[in-house]
Amino acid sequence: MIAAAALNSRTGRKILAGALIGFTVVIAFLVTPLIAVPFAIAGSASAGTVTQVDAAPQVSGEWGLPLAGGYSKGRGFGYNPVQGCGYCSTNHQGYDMAQGCGATVFAAGPGEVITAGSYQGYGNTVRINHGGEIVTLYGHMQWESLRVSLGQQVIAGTPLGAEGNTGKSFGCHLHFEVRKSGTAVAPEPFMAGLGLPLK
Repeated sequence: MIAAAALNSRTGRKILAGALIGFTVVIAFLVTPLIAVPFAIAGSASAGTVTQVDAAPQVSGEWGLPLAGGYSKGRGFGYNPVQGCGYCSTNHQGYDMAQGCGATVFAAGPGEVITAGSYQGYGNTVRINHGGEIVTLYGHMQWESLRVSLGQQVIAGTPLGAEGNTGKSFGCHLHFEVRKSGTAVAPEPFMAGLGLPLK
């Protein structure tokens, strides 16, 4: 009889412990979405949000830098292989610069927007025809961040979109390219000739 009571007592405790664990799991299951979903929504919203324009880029005459303030330099023009990136070209046609995901990208000079959206391997891209057979390209911007449209006239300092990691990209950065008569030219001497030296 005593053994049976002890057995029932142990069984009762196991049932009670199991019920508490089950109750805790149910509460956690119900409460987790109330905590996790707002964070997930906030995170996805911030990933596509364009950084507020709080500074203007350096300008010299009608031209300016495509980023305002300091930036990190990535690959320069010419032969630049990327370790661990099989799809990155070894013959780099532009100049990579970065302030971080979401940083505002600006038009480098006056002209007409001839591309505003997906473009080849550059992902979300803006191209501007400046006349005189000069075209600048701003690649890898965040999706849904573009502030200009096809055919729009811009000047140096017009916000174009936000730095991102779209297309054949290896981390958030701006791929800035200059083409003359359809051929890529080194952006460093081109911009330096306008009084806007790049790093």
